[in-house]
Amino acid sequence: MTENISVFKQNSIRIKADGIVIYIDPFEMDEAPHDASFILITHDHYDHFSPASIEKVACPGTVLVVPEKMTKKASEAAAFVSKTVTVKPGISENIDGLELETVPSYNLLKPFHPKSAEWVGYIVNAGGERIYIAGDTDETKEAKAVKCDIALVPIGGTYTMDAKKAADLVNAISPKVAIPVHYGSIVGTEDDGKVFASLVKEPVKVEFKITF
Repeated sequence: MTENISVFKQNSIRIKADGIVIYIDPFEMDEAPHDASFILITHDHYDHFSPASIEKVACPGTVLVVPEKMTKKASEAAAFVSKTVTVKPGISENIDGLELETVPSYNLLKPFHPKSAEWVGYIVNAGGERIYIAGDTDETKEAKAVKCDIALVPIGGTYTMDAKKAADLVNAISPKVAIPVHYGSIVGTEDDGKVFASLVKEPVKVEFKITF
């Protein structure tokens, strides 16, 4: 179910399914595979929108998907992709054959990711699964309403949910598999992953994709 999902640093994720390759927030990529069918960006912070890493994964035909309010900034990567598509929170759309939904992604009490910025998480339909990539968010009402098979959630704290709040979210939406992200480099430690796993309740299975 998750063998075709890779997590690199922060929220940098690759999903291979149905003959396509989807990257979310590629960041500090060590290699340059130039194999992306789609690149989905959750918001414009440097560790999520990295033109240098977009260049490494993009190839002829790559579609870049960004929140509408970062259209101008996305132009920094326009030369590396075939086209850029903008999205708003709360939409369901088929973009060149990729079925996706957007979920508002924001902080509740912190200033780093305001709801007014209209940044997003994504639910993609790939490999017969609904895969939720939450982005930099807290345990919001919109996140708790998500229906998915696999959830990739931030656990590092400071800018997002911490391990406990992320576990609370996962227990509320009850995916088959939960994968912690956004820890172990800029924020959070390996121990946060252990705390998260200890708090997630059965039958949800926790899988670690970031290596230490």
